Amino acid sequence: MDGFGSNETIIIVAATNRPDILDPALLRPGRFDRQVTVSTPDIKGRKKILEVHIKKVAAGKNINLAEIARSIPGFSGADIANLVNEATLMAARTGKNSVDMEDFENAKDKIVMGLERKNAVISEENRRITAYHEAGHAIVAKLLPETDPLHKITIIPRGRALGLTQQVPIDDRLTYSKEYILNRIKILMGGRIAEELIFGRLTTGASNDILTATEIATRLICEWGMSDIIGPVAYLQEQGSLLGGQSMAKSHSEKTAQLIDSEVKRIIGECYEETRLLLHENNNFLHTLAEALLVNETVDAEEVDIVFHCYTTKKNMEEEMTHQRDAQPT
Repeated sequence: MDGFGSNETIIIVAATNRPDILDPALLRPGRFDRQVTVSTPDIKGRKKILEVHIKKVAAGKNINLAEIARSIPGFSGADIANLVNEATLMAARTGKNSVDMEDFENAKDKIVMGLERKNAVISEENRRITAYHEAGHAIVAKLLPETDPLHKITIIPRGRALGLTQQVPIDDRLTYSKEYILNRIKILMGGRIAEELIFGRLTTGASNDILTATEIATRLICEWGMSDIIGPVAYLQEQGSLLGGQSMAKSHSEKTAQLIDSEVKRIIGECYEETRLLLHENNNFLHTLAEALLVNETVDAEEVDIVFHCYTTKKNMEEEMTHQRDAQPT
């Protein structure tokens, strides 16, 4: 890019998804002077992109683009184009003349959760364990404040997972509160605790939940500075630099590393015990929701609300009967 005169009308445009590894020589004045950050579209942007791609297919009258856009946070333009394409293929496979909301829902599940393993042979015992595991996730997400609303729970195997609990935020989140982050850890631990409470033993089904919870707790302490003991200091893990990129990681002593490990264990342990108490207090709700999953295999948010309403009504009636019985003279 050297050797051009001031009167040369040459514009060089470049794009990268790894600005952290760029050589500083490329970013100094006189090189790429203007930098434009392009992030994933928000809900309005996703709706506009859907409107562009939906014109290319035969869309049914029940298509609600705003609802579809809300349910796909984090999707890029290419992801949205792929979603429309998958929904069209699913409609064609079932002999439909137009694409409807069910096709978009199935396409989203395929992209986010993976293909259904329809031929998977699963024993009844494993189905029950999976049902209680997913019910544990769902109940914690339902009862705790400051969480994303439930969208769907399924025990149909998809990808590597035997079951999944899906939450969809109402709005795009740009920041996260400490309460939201801690509740996220509790939701992840809900499946393992449900297995422990009901079956009295543990399985490997919670391995990914534990890995994710540990990562969140570590970032809460080392990146977001939300630990009262560690304080607002960033302790990022050392990362190798590529192409002369600068590493912004802060080194720390062995003593600090031990303190961070202790804090991670404390946070996860406290979340674990609070979640155990919550599920123990709502044991009947856990049984009811798990049985509904075993029968229907997939339960959406409205059906969870129905199960919860039945549970709370029965619970209130039992408490009222107990109160009246205790109030009777002996």
